[in-house]
Amino acid sequence: MGGVWVMVLGASAAHAAGNDDAMVKLATTSGCMTCHHIEPGATGPNGLAPIGPAWKDVAAKYKGQKDAAKQLTATVLAGSNPYESHWKGKVSGLAMPPNKVAINEADAGKLVQWILALNDKK
Repeated sequence: MGGVWVMVLGASAAHAAGNDDAMVKLATTSGCMTCHHIEPGATGPNGLAPIGPAWKDVAAKYKGQKDAAKQLTATVLAGSNPYESHWKGKVSGLAMPPNKVAINEADAGKLVQWILALNDKK
């Protein structure tokens, strides 16, 4: 019976890792990884500050905020206003361009949910 539990637990772990792989693939094919990294501390082009914030920083900033997923999904699709940037001084990009031509709303929502949960993963 112990072997069955190991197989079930192994399958669950593989599925969780596969979800991360699927989200990284979605982010890469949608162009997100051009400006963003998952982990903080990476540099952008020519050693400058990264273009966009690291996703673990985004997850930390929005942790516990009620409408964070909805708000961030809208930002992914419509872009952000450079005059209202709350990442000023931390990233080299002034604004996020609209991405609705690169990713649909459902996939953007899945990606945002994954990003917001990044710091919860051990």
